[in-house]
Amino acid sequence: MSFLNKKIFNSSFNVFGLDLSDLSIKVIMIEDEGSSERVASFGSINLSNGAIVDGEIQQKDQIVAAIKKVIISAGPKKIKTKKVICSLPETKAFLRIISIPQMNDDELGEAIKWEMEANIPLPLDQVYYDWQVIPQDLILEKNKINILVVAIAKTAVDQTIEVLELAGLEPVGLEIESIAQARSLLSDKNEKETILIVDIGDRRTSFSITKGGVPCFTSSIPLCGQSITDVISKAMNVSFEEAEKIKISYGIGDDFKNDALFKATAPVLENLAQEIERSIDFYVTGLKYSEGIDRIMICGGGANMKGMLPFLSKKLGREIQLGNSWINMDIGKDLPLIEKKQSLQFSTAIGLALKGLHYEDIS
Repeated sequence: MSFLNKKIFNSSFNVFGLDLSDLSIKVIMIEDEGSSERVASFGSINLSNGAIVDGEIQQKDQIVAAIKKVIISAGPKKIKTKKVICSLPETKAFLRIISIPQMNDDELGEAIKWEMEANIPLPLDQVYYDWQVIPQDLILEKNKINILVVAIAKTAVDQTIEVLELAGLEPVGLEIESIAQARSLLSDKNEKETILIVDIGDRRTSFSITKGGVPCFTSSIPLCGQSITDVISKAMNVSFEEAEKIKISYGIGDDFKNDALFKATAPVLENLAQEIERSIDFYVTGLKYSEGIDRIMICGGGANMKGMLPFLSKKLGREIQLGNSWINMDIGKDLPLIEKKQSLQFSTAIGLALKGLHYEDIS
């Protein structure tokens, strides 16, 4: 599902993925070598605070300059193509599943429009929306048409297209983060499962629950990697920069010993665990799309924090696994250029690049 898709007819055109978030820009291009697929180029650049706030571009010129810079610096192969598939901010998107009576295709579009007006908080003339029919055996009411609809504020889409074009790029696809992540992290083996993906980023933690590979529920909270750095900084009376170094070196501290570092981070971690439980409860008892969650997967930069995975596993009483961003790539015998831990920060960009690799799926 994308808000802007242009059919690419010439297979000689490469397409790369670009993940545009509040604090960074990540790019990656994947190439098909016949017998295997490989990362041809990747790069990342940090953005200053305030350049993008909650998915809204505040400093257009800085973003355009950063896009140009990260493309030039990406390697080992130079990104020469102008064709790009870019992420759209989850915070500006509204994802819903609707059920409507069986009807013909001519009536379907109008029925979806009416349901959208009843289910999203913005007027239809202020959003772009897209939809796809969900296989009937996956979700919801039988003998009805179940449809996944996604709407996103026009301002977010228009801003994204504008900065990409000002950077000299040709956007051939735009996609919300949760759908791109599902493409990189979930394999055919997960097609019968209900999976919660927890993306622990620098500015927010996002939750995405998929069933049969279809995102059915998304939400986000302000608890994030920076929240943990903040509490370390205050508890230990050190600068934010020094607290970030402590977090990178020692993670969340020692839960078993209940050391000073863990005492500082525990309130944020407890809140994170509670928010995960609330999301699961709302999905299972409120939306009732599934009877339970089969698997919890974590990704994002915070997923690599020392002690994070065992803490959440213990607190939630569930097995939690690190995502594998390469699970849907045929990498052959060669290891990817991006090592596994770092690749968790690239999961959205990888999902976008995979869509670019399989250009025949763009329609």
